[in-house]
Amino acid sequence: MSQLKDLLNKNQQWAASIKEQDPDFFDRLKQQQSPEYLWIGCSDSRVPANQIVGMLPGDLFVHRNVANMVVHTDLNCLSVMQYAVDVLKVKHIIVTGHYGCGGVRASLEGQRNGLIDNWLRHIQDVYRKHQRRFNEVKGMDNQCDRLCEVNVIEQVMNVVSTSVVQEAWDRQQPITVHGWIYGIDNGLVNDLGISINNLKDADKIYDQALINVLGE
Repeated sequence: MSQLKDLLNKNQQWAASIKEQDPDFFDRLKQQQSPEYLWIGCSDSRVPANQIVGMLPGDLFVHRNVANMVVHTDLNCLSVMQYAVDVLKVKHIIVTGHYGCGGVRASLEGQRNGLIDNWLRHIQDVYRKHQRRFNEVKGMDNQCDRLCEVNVIEQVMNVVSTSVVQEAWDRQQPITVHGWIYGIDNGLVNDLGISINNLKDADKIYDQALINVLGE
């Protein structure tokens, strides 16, 4: 119970510090959220979306799950996307993975973890899709890093293939889908070279992003 009290005390300190810096901050925040970005990231507690890009509450609309997946049967993720695109009118959807992702590593090593194994099979499918090229990557750590990157690229394509994004493009709503990866060891975000704002160029950009990560 004392730990929860500590959290409440920290909340009060945080709120007080925000008001000291910007007395009108919470008055503005309660009026309306109008973020330009939807962040789809991993649930890992070491990857706080707002903080690593230096944004305040209200600047990012965020969806997080294990290993930053976009699964076409996941109504939670799809509902977040639909609200972000159709209601909030975000201009960018950013899929952000991170190196050292436990979900990616567990799927690569074939660990058994219970119910979550059903979720991680989607990552195993990504690995099998590119297994020939992964066979040329030496060492488990390097393979894990490359799979973290490739998983982001594949999830970007999953976002692009949703009816939410394609219908937005059909009505000329400007949306670009990006793939990033975060380094927990240095706090830096790397652009994986996949930013797609129309269906026509999607496959070409996807192919080049994979070459950048895995080679020909």
